[in-house]
Amino acid sequence: MGESVFFQISLIIITCAVLSWGALLLRQPIIVAYLIGGFLCGTSGFGLIHDTAVIDGISDLGITLLLFLAGIVLHPRRLNELLRQTLLLTLINSATAILVCSGFCLLWGFRPIEAFFIGLPFIFSSTILVIKLLPTTALHHKRMGAYCIAILIAQDIIAVTLLILIGSQDGSPMQWLLLPVKGIALIAAAFAFEQLILRRAMARCDRFHEILQLLALGWCLLLALISDKIGLSHEIGAFVAGVALARSPLAFFLSEQLKPFRDFFLVFFFFVLGTQFNPSAMRAVALPALILCPLMMASKYGTFRWLFRRIEEDAPFAHETGARLAQASEFSLILVIAEQRAGLLSVNGFQLVQLVTVLSMLLSSYLVTARFPSPLASNPKLKQD
Repeated sequence: MGESVFFQISLIIITCAVLSWGALLLRQPIIVAYLIGGFLCGTSGFGLIHDTAVIDGISDLGITLLLFLAGIVLHPRRLNELLRQTLLLTLINSATAILVCSGFCLLWGFRPIEAFFIGLPFIFSSTILVIKLLPTTALHHKRMGAYCIAILIAQDIIAVTLLILIGSQDGSPMQWLLLPVKGIALIAAAFAFEQLILRRAMARCDRFHEILQLLALGWCLLLALISDKIGLSHEIGAFVAGVALARSPLAFFLSEQLKPFRDFFLVFFFFVLGTQFNPSAMRAVALPALILCPLMMASKYGTFRWLFRRIEEDAPFAHETGARLAQASEFSLILVIAEQRAGLLSVNGFQLVQLVTVLSMLLSSYLVTARFPSPLASNPKLKQD
C-alpha cells in the first residue's frame, strides 16, 4: 500500500509539473493542465491510476484550504461593506445565468429539476483566473480590482450556502430547522475561541513562522472536523475558521504563507476530477457543451456590462470587467461534485457541467490575454505585471 500511494503521488506531481509548464508557455489556465493530467493517467487514458481513494482524501484538503483562505481575508466589517456594494449585482447576474443555462438544458431535453441543477454551478466566476489575469496595480489599487474581488467574495458566500443546502438535502425537516442553530453556535464558538485563546497563542510565537502556519492549519482542520460532526460540512467549518481568524493582526501574513499549501493540495483535486472524464459521455454532451459554453459566457458578460453601466461606470470599464468575469469557476466543479453525490445529476449532466467549465476557462483566458492588460498578455503592449 505504501508503494502504491508513493507511486500515485509521485506520478501526479511529475505529470502535473510537466503539463503545467507547458500550459504556462501556451498561456493556458494551469487548472486545465491538472485536469488533462488526471484524464491521461486515469482509466480513460493510459490507465496508470485505477483507485483514487487515497488521493481523493488528499484532494479534500485542497478544497478545505481554499475555503479557509477565502474566509481569512474577509474581516467581518469588510465582508459587510463588500456585500452591500455588490450583492445585488451578483444576485442579478446569478439569476440570469441560471435562467439562461437551465432554459437551454430544458430545451435540449433534460428534466426540469436536472436542468436547474446543471445551470446552478454556472453562476460563479473563476477566482483563480480573474485574479491571475489582473495586473497587480489593478487588483490592489483600482476600482476594477475592488469590484472583481467583491463580486468573487459574494459568489464564495453563495457557494458556501449552496454546499450547506445540497449537503443536507436528504435530512428531515427538524434537521433543516437545526442547521441555522448549528451554524450560529459554530460561528459564536469559533469567534470566542479565536479571540480568547488562539490569538494569544499565536502572539507568543509570532517570530516562528512554521509554528504559526501549523497553528493556522490546525485551527482550520479542527473547525472542519467539528463542522462535519455536527451535520454541516468540513468546507463550512474551514470557511468559518477563516473568517474568525480574519480579525487577527496576522491574518494577511497567514493568508500569504498558506497559499502554497492550498495550491499544492488543489492539484490533487483537479487531477482526481480529470480522472473522472469519460470520453463516451463527453461525446454525448459535446454538441450541447459547444453551444452552452458561449451562451453562458455571453449572458454573464452582457449582464455584468449592463449592471455596471446602470451604476454609472463608463463603457470601457463595464466592457472589460464584464469580459474578465465571463467564465465558469473552480467552484462550479466543486458544486457539481456535491450535486452528483446528492443524486441530483445524471452522468450526462455531470459531464456537461465539467466540459462547459473547462471550455469557458480556456476561451476566457484566450480572450482576456489577447485583449486586455494582463501579466500573461499575448501582446507585449498589453503585458502588465
